[in-house]
Amino acid sequence: MSVRTGLDRLLSESRRLERRRYGLLSHAAAVSDDLLPAHLALARIGAPLPSVLFAPEHGFHGVEQDMVAAGDAREPWTGVPVVSLYGEAEESLRPSPQAFEGLDLLVVDLQDVGARYYTYAATAVWAVEAALEAGCEVWVLDRPNPLGGVRVEGNLRRSGFESFVGAFELPARHGLTLGELMRLESIRRGWTEVPEVVPMMGWSRRECWADLGRPWVPPSPNLPTLEAAWIYPGLCLVEGTTLSEGRGTTLPFQLVGAPGVDAVAVATAIRHPGVVASPVYFKPQTQKHAGEVCGGVRLHVVAPPVVRPVRLGVEVLAAFAEHAPDAFGWRREAYEFVTDRPAIDLLAGGEALRGAIDSGTGIAEWIASWPADEERFLVERAPALLYD
Repeated sequence: MSVRTGLDRLLSESRRLERRRYGLLSHAAAVSDDLLPAHLALARIGAPLPSVLFAPEHGFHGVEQDMVAAGDAREPWTGVPVVSLYGEAEESLRPSPQAFEGLDLLVVDLQDVGARYYTYAATAVWAVEAALEAGCEVWVLDRPNPLGGVRVEGNLRRSGFESFVGAFELPARHGLTLGELMRLESIRRGWTEVPEVVPMMGWSRRECWADLGRPWVPPSPNLPTLEAAWIYPGLCLVEGTTLSEGRGTTLPFQLVGAPGVDAVAVATAIRHPGVVASPVYFKPQTQKHAGEVCGGVRLHVVAPPVVRPVRLGVEVLAAFAEHAPDAFGWRREAYEFVTDRPAIDLLAGGEALRGAIDSGTGIAEWIASWPADEERFLVERAPALLYD
């Protein structure tokens, strides 16, 4: 494969791990160029095993659904203890420095998907911050942004809307690798000790996942396909509504609907470059509307480069709000441990999207405000970039 990830580079320099007592924050999608998970790839070449494995949301092997606590365990192939960084309370999301006692190094290898809501970046930054405070050295093994690194899209998260799905002031599609995001946050936070980012070799910002010649390994249970990952930065907004986002089906984030929806009316209203919305019926087996037949749309990505996923997500919500008002509403249940602000505001980074949908008139005006935020972010992120 033409791109060598940070893990691939470390595997060729494994002597760096000799006599180190280190922890590995990783998951099943962090694979070597021949698709072996990081901890097994290290074991195969005879490198020292980690003393402890740290797991993000969904667990170390990616078997848990969203917002399901993962407990501590032992990794079945190696016997190494696994410490979960996603438990049953908000406090579990931020490890304390004591979690890294006895270690002299933390290695981070997580496959991000380039969206503000995706929680692995928050877990990585918060773990690195605690590890540095504990006196650990930190290496971040970099991986490609599946959506490429050139285009950014969406508004910046506003102050007061911080959460696990909005930990950083970023556009919804930020165009950074995890290593670059870590560098940006180290600048923002004024860390005196900074992690070492092990950069990729052979990756260009212009390259999306389809350009890499690498198989897609789902980084979480509900991004099973590259097509779903491509539109996730917009379709994740559906989580903040009463609509099913397709969880509990084989096409999460590609199916959207609810019981009683006129599928043809909604599908006809969605017109977005590079995407075809077809009317469908589906029955989720779990989560929202489990066991009920839902009318809605399937979103087919036919020309990925021209899709603007964040705008697409907003347009999908607007179409359902207009053509299925009895089925469309805002999620009221707790979301990622937050109960005092609506889920949609946490995802959208403010109240503007909810206000625009509720008024029925403000979508275009809100979207027109994005370029100012995007330009501001492009300037701020420049010092953190690692790749042409």
